[in-house]
Amino acid sequence: MPTIESVVRQINREFVPQFEEKLRAYLAHQDREWLIEQIVRLSMDAHSLEEFDRRHYLEAENKKRLKRVERVGKLNLGEKKLSLFLARYKGVTREKLITDKLLKPDAPAKGTDMITDEFRTHEGNALLQTAKDMLFGLLFGDASLHVEFERTQRELLTLTVPRGKSEALNFMKATTELNALGTWQDPQGAANDMHADNVIMEIEYGEVETELIGNGIITTLKIINNLEINEEILYGRMTEIEQSTLVSQKLMKIQ
Repeated sequence: MPTIESVVRQINREFVPQFEEKLRAYLAHQDREWLIEQIVRLSMDAHSLEEFDRRHYLEAENKKRLKRVERVGKLNLGEKKLSLFLARYKGVTREKLITDKLLKPDAPAKGTDMITDEFRTHEGNALLQTAKDMLFGLLFGDASLHVEFERTQRELLTLTVPRGKSEALNFMKATTELNALGTWQDPQGAANDMHADNVIMEIEYGEVETELIGNGIITTLKIINNLEINEEILYGRMTEIEQSTLVSQKLMKIQ
């Protein structure tokens, strides 16, 4: 009677030729530089491999940031541009995004998994990128990025984001991150966040007299939440740094 080991060996013998054939066919169409990089990875020990991956991750993130900086510069962001953006998207909701064919109806329910590319249309992915570029410009933009605002006061934006979804906002710089446990319970029982591992993100930014930038931040975060982060409620607050009291705080529940 055969043993489990002999059964596994037999199955391996049957499938190895197919696996090798498919692997060869796939690799034959890949970029030469990528193939060299993968061969180098296979030759490294665990420590060297970790450093190699870390370095390449940083290089990839720097390239993404440079591309975002370039796109933000092309927005020519100012009060007029921001006002037009708010007029179009201030009342954005998940339902409206689906109606406008930016988000697909079968996207994960709110409060569950993050929404990935396949659940957004091409136009939806473009809007998500624009919202992130706008948010970056509102928080960090200056004349060097062709961002023109007369920022008259300093404010602190504080966001609470599930750690597993914080990658959606990893394009931001000059951010302080703190750990926190969630305590909210969904009355419907679908998206409880009791003892959830959250990240508190704090970003200082300049506001204009009319608080137009704050409105823009809220609207861009609504878009990002409904197209990617996918929380029932994304909690945040804006605080005047000179008057760090409860009276001067604006609480946000972004849905």
